[in-house]
Amino acid sequence: MPALQPISRENHAGKRWQRYTSYSFAAGDAVAQLVAQELPKAAMVMPVGFIKVDDRFVPVAVQGLQPGQNLYVAPDGRWLSQYVPAAYRGYPFTLANTPEGQQVMCIIEDSGLLSDTRGEPFFDDDGEPAQSLKDVLGFLSQVSENRKDTQRICAILQLHGLIQPWSIKRQNVAGENTIEGLYCIEETALNQLPAQAFEEVRQAGALPLIYSQLLSMQHLQKLGQLAQAHATPQTALAQTATGDLDLEFLNDSGIISFGGLR
Repeated sequence: MPALQPISRENHAGKRWQRYTSYSFAAGDAVAQLVAQELPKAAMVMPVGFIKVDDRFVPVAVQGLQPGQNLYVAPDGRWLSQYVPAAYRGYPFTLANTPEGQQVMCIIEDSGLLSDTRGEPFFDDDGEPAQSLKDVLGFLSQVSENRKDTQRICAILQLHGLIQPWSIKRQNVAGENTIEGLYCIEETALNQLPAQAFEEVRQAGALPLIYSQLLSMQHLQKLGQLAQAHATPQTALAQTATGDLDLEFLNDSGIISFGGLR
């Protein structure tokens, strides 16, 4: 767990913070939690599924084929997709709960982005939070509120048995292995919902999440191609003439295939 320090005038007046320039901090994340409002955009370019946290389901961007692996982070820290999950965009800040149940804004102390001299101030000359800090807090608060809506929607899906294990088999030169721990929308169960239950799902605002998840499953193949690219560093770091990452290799079929996309 990262070391979190609550933002306060006592600890941060006169100090500064820097914006991240690398996604290396996310390199070990095989999944990233998503909120319902961002899911349609994420689903355009990334496979999306669910994981089970305690007794409830949480939507996630599927970023790796094994624990501790994020295939969307290049070895030099660049992001290899057209969408970045909101869970990363507030870094090095996050919201944490106090023992009294209140949320406080914290900075991740070991991020390397806390400074005495470089970056943006935490507080202005009047001792008020700087506008840049307010902007980050506003973003984190919006994501937190969206997460509550997401939990409510997922509870409805779970109630009606629409989230089921996602059986994924990966075939490569080393043989076949099964990726476990992911869940997906069970399309058959969705099609068999009684009219009243379907209306309850619709009224909950769950349909965009459902269809986004189902459509995103087509992107699973990209993870296999990204795995190949990481295994061949010169491919992963290929650039276009303008210096951008060249992701054309994602259009190749490659040698890694998946069964059980449903």
